[in-house]
Amino acid sequence: MGKKKHAAKASPAAEAAAPEKMKRKVFEQELHELQVELTRLQAWVKAAQQRIIVVFEGRDTAGKGGVISRITGRASPRVFKHVALPAPSDRERTQIYAQRYIQHFPAAGEIILFDRSWYNRAGVERVMGFCTDEEYERFLALTPAFEREMIVNSGIILRKYFLDVSQGEQRRRFGARIKEPLKHWKLSPMDTESVRRWWDYTAAYQRMIAATHAPEAPWHIVPADDKRRARLNLIRHLLDSIPYEKVPPELPKMPKAQSRPKGAREGLGAGELVPAHY
Repeated sequence: MGKKKHAAKASPAAEAAAPEKMKRKVFEQELHELQVELTRLQAWVKAAQQRIIVVFEGRDTAGKGGVISRITGRASPRVFKHVALPAPSDRERTQIYAQRYIQHFPAAGEIILFDRSWYNRAGVERVMGFCTDEEYERFLALTPAFEREMIVNSGIILRKYFLDVSQGEQRRRFGARIKEPLKHWKLSPMDTESVRRWWDYTAAYQRMIAATHAPEAPWHIVPADDKRRARLNLIRHLLDSIPYEKVPPELPKMPKAQSRPKGAREGLGAGELVPAHY
């Protein structure tokens, strides 16, 4: 019999550098505290009539949807609004490129979370050939001015996050999606191409960030191989970067229960009861 093969071990330095996996209980405790702060941010945005845009970009499987769901999970959908646009319609393709995004910009008292944004032009459209070289170069040249003049100088707070995963972790997550029926809706031919064309996307993202990283609208890179830490770090940074103030809530008092009128019956009377399977 041949010698038994052993998997290559990471170096002691690499093992020391890798943080221990965060336990779910610890993650949920930390997340709860951050979500409380998000409700305070929400109250301030409403009271001060502020406008905020948060852009979430990153490789497929990087966890954009996951962190957005943790941000909105305990918040008001009237304040925190998740925008994930489908492919442009025939009509939208004839409009000014940014027009379909501008119509979703926040009104006073709103926070818009873009799950992918106008940066599609510098990512998937560039790599997959959905835009011309001229359109691509024009986008990179104009975007810093667009964000400065149309967003920041208009009084809107802008935060841009890029969630970054390693090639090995992306392939692991993509394989997990294939095996998990609850995640099949996340799969598309574009996802397959993004995994296959890793280095094409790497080059596109490198140039995108270099060309659009500006003092008024910097990119914040979020290492996302560790999902739990990535989510907490991003939310913590978002909260720390906005000078919101605590607004005392106006909480109602518990009213007295209404007395039961004479002849009133319990229950709704009509309708069909849902069977109790559980």
